This record gives sequence, C-alpha cells and structure tokens, in this order.
Amino acid sequence: MYQTDPPRPPQEVLPTMYDLPSELVAESGLPDEFHIFQPRLLSETCQPSNYPPEEILIATDLNLYYDPRHPLWYKRPDWYMVLGVSRAQQQKDLRLSYVIWQEGVTPFLVVELLSPGTEQEDLGQTLREVNKPATKWQVYEQILRIPYYVVFDRYSNQLRGFRLEGTRYQELSLPDQRLWLEEIQLGLGVWQGSYENTTGLWLRWYDINHQWIPTPTQQIQRERQRAEQERQRAEQERQRAQRLAEYLRTQGIDPDNLPQM
Repeated sequence: MYQTDPPRPPQEVLPTMYDLPSELVAESGLPDEFHIFQPRLLSETCQPSNYPPEEILIATDLNLYYDPRHPLWYKRPDWYMVLGVSRAQQQKDLRLSYVIWQEGVTPFLVVELLSPGTEQEDLGQTLREVNKPATKWQVYEQILRIPYYVVFDRYSNQLRGFRLEGTRYQELSLPDQRLWLEEIQLGLGVWQGSYENTTGLWLRWYDINHQWIPTPTQQIQRERQRAEQERQRAEQERQRAQRLAEYLRTQGIDPDNLPQM
C-alpha cells in the first residue's frame, strides 16, 4: 500500500490483528501440559488491588507484534500482562493478537517458562541473525522496553527476575524465590502445592501480607468451609439453648416466660 501526501496515520495503513497470523507458526517449544497449567494458575491468581480488572490484559501464547517496520515479526510469550488497556467486553471483540502499533501500550511484565528448545533465547544467550527478527531478549529489553521480565525453570525450580534499569535488564536478587512488584501491589513467587491434581512447584501470585492469592476454585471452597463452620456454630448454639431450656423446665421455670431483668 502506497503512502499518500500527507501520509496517513499508521493505524490506517499498517495491518491490524485481523490481517496478521495468530497461529503458532513453525516455533520450537510447543506447549506441553505444564505450559497449559502454569499460565492458567498465573492468570487465576493475578488480582492487583490497585488496578480494576477491566484495565488489565492478561495473555497466554498470544502473538505479540512489536515492529511496524516489519509487521509480520512477532514474539509469543508464555504469559504477559498489560496495564491500562481495555479488556474485550464482547466475545466478538476478543483479541486475535496484541499489536503494539494499534494498542499503543507495551506489556508491563512477561513470563517465560524455560524449555530445552527455547532456554538460550529466553535468557538472552543467542545472537540475532542477519536479516532475521530480533531475539526475545532483544525485543523485550531493547525494542519494547518491558519493565519486568521473569523466567522460571521447572527442571531446576529456579525463578529469575529482571528489571529494566536504563537501557538494560538487571537481574534481581531473589533469595526466597519471591519477587514483589510495588507498581501493582502483588508479588510473584514459587509455591509448593497441588494444582490441577498435580503436586509440584508452581509460580503463583501473593498479596501484601505474603499470603498466596486463592484460585476461584479455592475461593469457592473457602466460602463453603466458612458457611459450613457458621452452620455448625449456629447448630451448636441452638443445641446449647435447647439444653438450657430443658434444665430450666426441670427447675419449674418456663423458659418462654422468664422474668424481666
């Protein structure tokens, strides 16, 4: 498409998410079960207290188009979060991809789950090939300048976090395998437990009190437990009142007509 004089804005001449491929195209590191369960747990427990849910986009394996000069180049993070963009309210408006030149907002956090086929690129240990797209690390650090980048290696159970300082990522010290993000009042840490009936070490969000954020299923279970405890407490109180009434009757006192104090 030719530019006109004066040039039309990029939103009019560049491809949109409807024009760009959204499928997984010839990439290594095809999703396994862990790559299905772990992002789901991250999404279910990501509940920033200072951002309304409708202004947070959470994406899993959603193509991220980042360079308007090369509109077909993209990365596909395992999980990422964008703050300050509207989530789709109607099914027909759900994103096919995340296109930077349309959205105008870069992700706040990217999480990559290491696998043997992608580990070197995820950790910035590969060099860009001539006339080829930039590596993941280069895109996140130098092109999009994403504030936080997290990688998790489930084989060594190691969490590593990087924060953009100036023009480069600096690795953060995580002695307790936890990373607190002040901007969203949430922390990301390694949790030992069972998810989807599978026990192991998982990435999970925690709150300002260092308590793990419950999943919707766990929240329902907790509410049911609280309701059952309340029911039991009320039943115990009813039985106590009944025993007291029976005792008063043995003493010739009508419990329904006690003297006023």
